[in-house]
Order: sequence, then structure tokens, then C-alpha cells
Amino acid sequence: MRAVSPHYLTGALNGFAAVSIWASWSVVTRLAVTTSLDVWDISALRFGVAGLLLAPVLVRRGLALDRLGWLGLAAMIAGTGAPYALAAAAGLRFAPAYDGGALNPGCMPLFVALIAALALGEKLSTARKSGLSLMLAGAITIVGGHAAAWSTSRMLGDALFLFAAFLTASFTVVMQRARLDPLHAAALVATGSLVIYLPIYLALCGTRHLAQLPFADITVQAIFQGILVTIVSLVLYGRAVAILGASGGAAFGALVPALSALFAIPLLEEWPSNTDWVGIVLISTGVYLASGGPLRRGNGARPTGNAIGSG
Repeated sequence: MRAVSPHYLTGALNGFAAVSIWASWSVVTRLAVTTSLDVWDISALRFGVAGLLLAPVLVRRGLALDRLGWLGLAAMIAGTGAPYALAAAAGLRFAPAYDGGALNPGCMPLFVALIAALALGEKLSTARKSGLSLMLAGAITIVGGHAAAWSTSRMLGDALFLFAAFLTASFTVVMQRARLDPLHAAALVATGSLVIYLPIYLALCGTRHLAQLPFADITVQAIFQGILVTIVSLVLYGRAVAILGASGGAAFGALVPALSALFAIPLLEEWPSNTDWVGIVLISTGVYLASGGPLRRGNGARPTGNAIGSG
């Protein structure tokens, strides 16, 4: 087997760090929306903090309409901004965290591959096709293993997770094609969501509910949602996409079911079943293949390359 190249390793570390934050978001948000906060509060804290912090970046660098156009800008804001956060958090109200991990970031690489193939004519290698197939099989295994507990509300939650995955996939392809700097992309998403969503939130909900919560709880959520999740993870993910390509970077999203399952044990006291672990192994293997990890090849063949000619 060829040694892992520094180029791949850098992209992989950025991707793994980003999805670790995403996995913790699924668990922490599931805990929040089933206890003190609601979906609207989570999104307000997330983009209220991040939008204010990143507004100077947006003022300095602009809207990047020359590379995005208005449609691309809308796809960026919807893809990881307020529409995404509302859909994903609402899904966690109706369905368990392991569904969210399997169907949201876990299936996001499948949507990326589909969009890239149809819209950009991207050609996927045999290894990537195999990896995506394993991810799909793993997601079906995790969700299907709990079919006996299905309900109408859970189906709604799962539909919201899939919609959120599609939004993030659209963001991924647009960002990679426009070759935006990750911090610039984060500023577009956060500040755009602040301008669009926060006035709606204040008009409909006000601040009465947040004012009744302990200051410590609000501070923790503001830092976690507004800085770690919205800024840090998006910058890390953007770097992974820039290095590995859209499909390669997105593939790390499929690690979220495994990480969510591990994080949920101490925080939610949810233990994965044997079926869950089978799905987790399938998805983890698929991630390695689809992200361009080095493979054992004869005659010193090169490992799988990047998806859309990035670096």
C-alpha cells in the first residue's frame, strides 16, 4: 500500500474535524430541542452570533456575485444557513439522533455525487462508486434496523433530514465550483442568515423565551452554535472540499453516524444496537473509499484522485 500523502492527510484531518463538530451538533441540539430551547431559538443563537462576528469579513470581501450569481448565493445561504438549520433541528424534534446522523450528513455525499454528475458532468471512479454504495447501504441498515418503531412523526423527521442533506450538498457543489475561501463562504452564510432570519424571528418570537433561560445555558449555546458549529466547522469543511474536491470532502459527512452514536452514549444515554454498528462499519469503509483514500494497487498505481479537479 502506498503511504498516505500529506495532501490527502491534510484534507482528511480537516474533514474529520468538521464532521466531529457536526456529530456533536446532532447530539447537543437533540438534547436542547427536547428540553429547554426550541428550533427557532437554536437558529437565532447560531446566526445571531456568527453573523455579527463575520459581518466585517463580508463587508471587506463582498458578496462574490461575479463567481456565484444570485442563484448561487441563495444556494449557499440556504445550504448551511437558516433554512438548513431549521430543517435539521426540526427533524431532531420528530426523529432520534441516529436517524439524523444517517440521513442528514450521512447521506449528504450521495446528493453531492448526484448533483455533481448531473450538473457538472463529474466522472466518479470505481472506488468512489463503491464507497457511495457502502454509505447508502450503511444508512439503510441504521434506519431500517428501527423499522418496528416507525411512526408518522418519525417519517416527517426523516424527510426533513433528507431535505437538509440535499441543501448541504448544493452548498458543497456551489462553493467548490466558485472556489471560495472557506472563511468568506462562512461569512456569506452566517451574515446572510442574520439579515434574513433574525428579523423574522424577532417579529414572531421576540426575546421573551430566551430571557427566561439561565444566562449560562444561553452563553454555552451561543458559543457552541454561533462559533464552533457555524464558523469553525464550516471553515474546516471548506478546506477539506478545496483539497479533496466536492465528493471527496463531502464523503467525510458519512462519518457522522458513527461519531453521533459515540457522542450520544454519554450525553443522551443512547446505546447503538448491533445493527447500528454494522451500518457504522459500512459507512466508515465507504467514507475512506469515496474520499480518495489510498488503496492497495498493483504496479504502484496512484490512489484515487480528487473529484472535481481541486488541487
